Amino acid sequence: MTLAKFTTTDGLRLAYDDRGTGTPLLCLAGLTRNMDDFDTLLEPLAGRCRLIRMDYRGRGLSDHDPDFNNYNLLREAQDVVELLDHLGLARVAILGTSRGGLIAMVMAAGFRARLSGVILNDIGPVVDAAGMARIMDYVGKVPPQPTLDAVAEATQRNLAREFPGVPLAVWRRQVAHWYEERPEGGLRLRYDPALHTAMLAQPAAGATPDMWQVFDALDGLPLAVIRGANSDILSPETLAEMRRRRPDALVAEVPDRGHVPFLDEPESLALIGAFLDRLEG
Repeated sequence: MTLAKFTTTDGLRLAYDDRGTGTPLLCLAGLTRNMDDFDTLLEPLAGRCRLIRMDYRGRGLSDHDPDFNNYNLLREAQDVVELLDHLGLARVAILGTSRGGLIAMVMAAGFRARLSGVILNDIGPVVDAAGMARIMDYVGKVPPQPTLDAVAEATQRNLAREFPGVPLAVWRRQVAHWYEERPEGGLRLRYDPALHTAMLAQPAAGATPDMWQVFDALDGLPLAVIRGANSDILSPETLAEMRRRRPDALVAEVPDRGHVPFLDEPESLALIGAFLDRLEG
């Protein structure tokens, strides 16, 4: 099976891709991202595991939610559980990039029995304020550039410090995951722009949970952490505290990468391989 859709309990159709056999590894993308961000793993992990990717509600090929309040970690974690039920999977390991890692932590707190292990890609219990401000500055906004080629050039230029030496062709591949060209000209987002409204509304809705307590719910589960050496989301201090609390965790820092590593780097692939070995050992 490859690309398919399933229906959530509240009636949305969410897209997923399911390929390979063996240990199931579910890939969860960042806030505005989609399953295409994990294309870099399709070849390296072919024959190594059962690789499952999904588009959250409001992202990629999945339905947009008419109520932006449902763009929250608890509902998205519930959607993951419903996908596992749809696939008949009792447990799964999660590779969570950014928001995907937060969802994995929430699942450890609320649906621990469904997890066999977690890889956190450039995310931890504390999200650096500077990085969050950068994200909020672009969420929900269409780039001013008229084409994907132009966005790729701008991205390469703007992220030269965090991602030095990344070829233009790689950025062209990446931006095609995030935006698409409109037939009439210009670009459109590959996610619901109401995500911006949801992000603004949620802090006003009440106190957020102590994410260190949520992180601690991972205790006893195989854990691995990838950090981009230039990340403005996962700070060295937060990673150090994560390592103090989980000295058994596998950890890799990826040079010349900010938020987030592409996962095709040698350091990332080696860590993912070691994590799968640990699950299967």
